[in-house]
Amino acid sequence: MVPKFIALGHALPTLNPAALAIGAGVAALIFTLRRWKPSWPGMLIAVAAASVLAWLGHLDVATIGSRFGGIPHGLPAPRLPEITPQLLRQVFPTALSFTLLGGIESLLSAKVADSMTGRMHRSNMELVAQGFANVASALFGGISVTGTIARTATNIRAGAASPFSGMLHAAFLLLFMLVAAPLASFVPLAALAGVLVVVSWNMAEKGEFWRLLKNWRTAAVLLATFSLTLLKDLTAGIVAGCALAALFALIHRGVPEEGA
Repeated sequence: MVPKFIALGHALPTLNPAALAIGAGVAALIFTLRRWKPSWPGMLIAVAAASVLAWLGHLDVATIGSRFGGIPHGLPAPRLPEITPQLLRQVFPTALSFTLLGGIESLLSAKVADSMTGRMHRSNMELVAQGFANVASALFGGISVTGTIARTATNIRAGAASPFSGMLHAAFLLLFMLVAAPLASFVPLAALAGVLVVVSWNMAEKGEFWRLLKNWRTAAVLLATFSLTLLKDLTAGIVAGCALAALFALIHRGVPEEGA
């Protein structure tokens, strides 16, 4: 993370004011719509507005089309990736980190959904289904995904009452890719950056962060994970946090109960 900040500092002279304005404007519009019209699809509205503005104003900003040439119009044929012992050794730590984070995030999202809807999720089904879905997605060139608290809460606030809403979400994405993929070429990359800023802010859970700091054990695990993630990478942060939490659990188990 530190080298990235240094690289960003060196890149400041190349700052594009139009791209900065679009990114900041998209983030501001999403936050505004979430405050005043929470049931509206704020991210979609903001990205669409930024795309139209960039196209009509002929702004000098990079778009999905200018940088990547657009997105595919259909599904790629399924195929197995190349598997070698060396590749497995390289991928395993990151895959393990993603699996742990994905499982934890999905179960947290399910608990949030339970509290908002009064339903009761099934943890085993959630994790098994997510695992199968990610494996199947990888065969088509997809990346691993997980349920997120921000998206789940937004979905429920918009009126969702059952898992059918998630199925419709996937169906609409597939329909967009098959029918409206050319429109994605006009989306400015700065607009997507604004969306990611909003997602990051919503995922930060500031109140939970400060609550965990009140206990020295959870604070130590949190700060170790947070610091190593910033200074090294995500894998190092997760390994350090899990190791420290396991150490505290062993020490706590070895301490005799009072009065025993």
